[in-house]
Amino acid sequence: MSRRKVIITCAVTGAIHTPSMSPHLPITPEEITREALAAARAGAAILHLHARNPETGKPDQTPEAFERFLSAINRQTDAVINITSGGSPYMLVEERVKPALTFKPELASLNMGSTNFGLFHLLDRYTKFRFDWEPVHLEATRDLVFRNTFKDIEYILQSCANNGTRFEFECYDISHLYNLKHFLDRGLVKPPLMIQSVFGILGGIGSHPEDVAHMRRTADRLFGDQYQWSVLGAGAAQMRIAAMSVAMGGHIRVGLEDSLWAGPGRLATSNAEQVRLACELVQGLGLEVATPDEAREMLALKGRQSVSF
Repeated sequence: MSRRKVIITCAVTGAIHTPSMSPHLPITPEEITREALAAARAGAAILHLHARNPETGKPDQTPEAFERFLSAINRQTDAVINITSGGSPYMLVEERVKPALTFKPELASLNMGSTNFGLFHLLDRYTKFRFDWEPVHLEATRDLVFRNTFKDIEYILQSCANNGTRFEFECYDISHLYNLKHFLDRGLVKPPLMIQSVFGILGGIGSHPEDVAHMRRTADRLFGDQYQWSVLGAGAAQMRIAAMSVAMGGHIRVGLEDSLWAGPGRLATSNAEQVRLACELVQGLGLEVATPDEAREMLALKGRQSVSF
């Protein structure tokens, strides 16, 4: 009897954490490439990628920034490459979708609703910063709404409609599941859906086990067998929520975008370290880690031969 396969996604750098928070956060194209490839070797079937300015570490959503590492990564691994359309909460949707439009990846992220996105509380934890933009960026989230209106979501879906790109639908709250159901009912998205439930961001759903169970129950009721469920837990909740997902039939996302930690008070030294912990978790529960091609089959992806990088 074959064992269930669990997809591990690794979100390599993101746009949330700032360079001063960890010396291990990849910033330059070379660092992002190295970290992505190591995560794939460790067992990540999907690589979720953002770009950064190599001089300052600021999020950079220009296609030119992604071009500096996409081909290098794609040449050296068969992992699924997932390009963010979330970018940074400070960016306009037209700016955020450009890399996915340009490079036509197999998979792109898509946030399914607006939310408060608070990072200002991190100023209590970090007092010294390498770059002037970092504390300004964090403080500004006290008055920040991460805008993802119905019009924004439609814009991304319609812009990418002819690319064959499928989406990692990021749901920060229960209402985002209902937003996704709205687009499914209208025929603007097609199953199988990849739902990525996000837990523990200040402004979104919490990280209590009841929050995780409620998200799963609601998705089951709305989508039945039309979706694959994955989770990410922010910060210290990462592996605890990952364990819940695997036990409940889901998949998991790790990586330095979501958490800088590899244990209580211990910074992860690489993305691959978190991927290895995720693999141990999956295997410890008697299941198997999905290969990239198995992930492609489960998510009905178009294949890496059809991307534009």
